[in-house]
Amino acid sequence: MLGIIGAMDVEINGIKGKIENPQHSGFAGIDFVFGTIGGREVCAAQCSPGKVNAALCAQLMIDKFSPEGIINLGVGCSLCKDVVIKNIVVATEVCQYDFDTSAIDGYKGLLIDGKVSLPTDKPLSDALAKCAQKKGAAVHRGCIATGDTFIASVALKESISDEFGALCGEMEGGAVGQVCYINRVPFAVLRTVSDGGDENAQLDYPVFKKIAADISTAILIDFLNNDEL
Repeated sequence: MLGIIGAMDVEINGIKGKIENPQHSGFAGIDFVFGTIGGREVCAAQCSPGKVNAALCAQLMIDKFSPEGIINLGVGCSLCKDVVIKNIVVATEVCQYDFDTSAIDGYKGLLIDGKVSLPTDKPLSDALAKCAQKKGAAVHRGCIATGDTFIASVALKESISDEFGALCGEMEGGAVGQVCYINRVPFAVLRTVSDGGDENAQLDYPVFKKIAADISTAILIDFLNNDEL
């Protein structure tokens, strides 16, 4: 079974709607929908925005459904001039830019096992990127940075980019990744860019979030229906 997590209804309802013979189980207020897409067993859930919600959902999914892998999909902001709205970012690693213990150990973002960033599963991530490229999308590979803030300022955007080398910012992937890393479950994070993470983000995000979410959904549906991946 493959687990699929999205934070908002616009990010996950397109996946839920494609599940054949869906069944529902509720835990901690989260509706887990499971069945098949393209002959593959899947379990999809909406975690709600933020790191705590994402971590809770990921751990429940692992405990209750034992997925062989988890994909976190949805939208995110650009942290790099080469990454623009409607581009795809498939993470090679994830970090948490707002986790800061530097006052006592000198490290910002140090998570676990001496790691600031946690690697995504290469085969799963490569397959998602390949599927996105086949659909003609502009695909970028690199670090996706997670924090409990909607990024909407050049100063914050540049600081995250400079400190972590991240291409994309969002609010869940790093938390899903940490839970998966601890549980030794392969994971991938896919984002379609909805805004530039700058002062225009509050205007661009409402316009492009549905478009961006639909792109992520289409890529994942193709991935699930592709027997070669």
